[in-house]
Amino acid sequence: MSRIRRVDASDTEAVVALWREVFPEYNDLTRPQRDPHANIARKLAFGDGLFWLVQIDTRIVATAMAGYDGHRGWIYSVAVAPAHRRHGVGSKLVAYAERALAAKGCVKVNLQIMEGNEAVSAFYASLGFSVEKRISMGKRISENIPK
Repeated sequence: MSRIRRVDASDTEAVVALWREVFPEYNDLTRPQRDPHANIARKLAFGDGLFWLVQIDTRIVATAMAGYDGHRGWIYSVAVAPAHRRHGVGSKLVAYAERALAAKGCVKVNLQIMEGNEAVSAFYASLGFSVEKRISMGKRISENIPK
């Protein structure tokens, strides 16, 4: 039996293990901004309640994180363990995140995926997301990145 619930600090090691399995970039120790422990701690400290997991029995098999700034919502860190893909787990979790954002007044949800990740692109397209002509830019704030 699976259930969706909020992530809490006691879930950290299991979430890190899932992310390291699903997101190869979390294994790149040369990119400190990808420190999963720090990312989880910051999200939990923010306290907006927009960080969930899917648990089957005692195993964490999926996660999703969201953010809302009063203008747009974002969905991040959707991870589904390979053995649980194509069973509706990710779709249910993304729909859950969308409902939570809608309840906060959000009218548009965005997400980003790595270019060339065709399987993930097809997954989100099946959920109604579409590619928008935008240029995504980023800048690291070095004083907040652990050395």
